[in-house]
Amino acid sequence: MTLVAAAAILAGAYTVTFGMPAPLSAMLGNDSTAGTGADAANGARPGAGMPRGPGGRSRATTVVTTALENQPYESVLSAIGTGSALRSVDVVSEIAGTVVEVNLAANREVAEGDVLLRFDARTQVLNLEIAHAELELASDTVARYERLRQSGNTTVTDVTLSEARLNLRLAEAAVGLAEVALEDQTIRAPISGRLGQSDVDVGETLSANSVIVSIDQSDVIVVEFELPERAIGMLAETKDVLASTSTLTGRVFIGNIVSFDSRIDPVTRSVTVKAEIDNSEGLLWPGMTFAVRMTQESKPLPRVPSTAITWSRSGSSVWIDADGVASQVPVTILYRQNDAVWIDADIPEGTLVVTEGAQKLREGMQISTPGGAPADRRPPAGGQTPPAARLMDDNALAPAKEPT
Repeated sequence: MTLVAAAAILAGAYTVTFGMPAPLSAMLGNDSTAGTGADAANGARPGAGMPRGPGGRSRATTVVTTALENQPYESVLSAIGTGSALRSVDVVSEIAGTVVEVNLAANREVAEGDVLLRFDARTQVLNLEIAHAELELASDTVARYERLRQSGNTTVTDVTLSEARLNLRLAEAAVGLAEVALEDQTIRAPISGRLGQSDVDVGETLSANSVIVSIDQSDVIVVEFELPERAIGMLAETKDVLASTSTLTGRVFIGNIVSFDSRIDPVTRSVTVKAEIDNSEGLLWPGMTFAVRMTQESKPLPRVPSTAITWSRSGSSVWIDADGVASQVPVTILYRQNDAVWIDADIPEGTLVVTEGAQKLREGMQISTPGGAPADRRPPAGGQTPPAARLMDDNALAPAKEPT
């Protein structure tokens, strides 16, 4: 009895959903003889492709539809990067010496050529004076020999004059070396920028190659980050990035991509990218961590809710409302985002796409929407409502009578 009851329930559910099967309806005498004759004359099976309701009448399947929209898809890639100064140097002493003057206040802005530190240069000053004296003596000797040769004096030979001129050149070189040695006692800023911390103080004796201070030219911050392999196409077309840092909550900085690697890292399968951010306001510091986003907007593409996609052995497809008749159109899924799907399909914009109830459809079925009429009950092209429909509408709008 349980099996019989279950079978009866399933049969009733099938009849309510899809209508009574045509053979059974014909056996019960409910099928229209005229309709069967017309279908037979056209070579078609009665009721093919269309559900039948009670009494053998055609019935539309109720579905939910939405209009197809063309919208661009925005691809977003996120990464974490580290900022660094556009130019950064460590100032190193090339010689050893005792410090007699320092100008190394931390975070002070300096210009290229500003004096940062001086060594004790008394020895170099004296050596320069000696070199100048020797240069003056050699210059006077050459001048005297040349005057004697011009006056006809034969005591000054060519060899003597050549030696005097050689001594003059050596004296000039000695002056140059003394000037360089004196200049090395003063350490100047090689670039413009901001000074870092320094422990050097007056009275200290530094050895050669000692690091004195660092200078960062941070009017432009360079952010270095890594993107996955799939971002290669985006790098060729997108030049701007959006960067933010937790230090300045709510601020978004626009950067410009300046370079990226020519090969993919074989271990991380990523590519290293560098972007420059304008820091003329001085808000960003080298070493900050940045959250970087890259966006790329595609051309307008058909967009449907994810519930509109159906799957079969042949792939993905959607059902559309073709003048009240269900029609299946194959599609290719391009992108997904939340509950939306961007597809590649030959469907005009504005076409009604079935978003709910697609699993009940078959090709050629009549469909209707909740509260709407099926295709075979639509008003004629002239826009005039049939009398039966007008009567039904009037009855629907008329107030209900009080029971007597």
